[in-house]
Amino acid sequence: MYKPSKNFSLTLIFILLNTLVFAAKPKNQYVKISTNKGEVYLMLYNQTPKHRDNFLKLVKDGTLNQTLFHRVIKDFMIQGGDPTSKTAKAGDVLGSGDLGYRVDAEFDSTLFHKRGVLAAARDNNPAKASSSCQFYIVQGKKYTDAELNQIEQYRLEGKKIPTYQREVYKTIGGTPFLDRNYTVFGEVVKGLDMVDAIANVKVDSNNRPLEDIKMEVSLLKPREVKKLKLKN
Repeated sequence: MYKPSKNFSLTLIFILLNTLVFAAKPKNQYVKISTNKGEVYLMLYNQTPKHRDNFLKLVKDGTLNQTLFHRVIKDFMIQGGDPTSKTAKAGDVLGSGDLGYRVDAEFDSTLFHKRGVLAAARDNNPAKASSSCQFYIVQGKKYTDAELNQIEQYRLEGKKIPTYQREVYKTIGGTPFLDRNYTVFGEVVKGLDMVDAIANVKVDSNNRPLEDIKMEVSLLKPREVKKLKLKN
């Protein structure tokens, strides 16, 4: 009878273990943002790998911890991630801080600015490359067909909003005029009430909240994803 060698057996075990680890690897990555207004859980899109991986790096490095949601506009969005906001004094104008690089734009026609999406802020660079660290979460509002028609004509340069996206903008809401201009790279899967709570705070003339809203950002472990019953 054939008896496998010790080396062959060890190799087979190694292959099986690697197969199990690969099979168990989650399809999606999730991040939690905690504030004094609650917490929100975000799923990062695999269709935008550069933004996904950059955001994961920021989370793992702790770069975003203690930064503020420094720009808040009700029925629009809440923006944060400016590294200079960690030490900002009351009344300081924020929004120009970065980490010295940009992330290439990753536009996907299936990803759009519906309520609750995570997207990258940017300056007016012609390539529409994203900020290294600043991001926003859309609160948005609901739109009528007439309003969407105007947005198509004047804000999207005549480009049509797909029918299924129009329905989302009419029933759930969002910020359709940002489509194809800013990279969407994730979405809220739990905790939209935190976004609404922050969007409702009082702000100064620069849309900075009068009270500091600091964030702590962490990567969810597979067991946490399972416990929360998030899609994976």
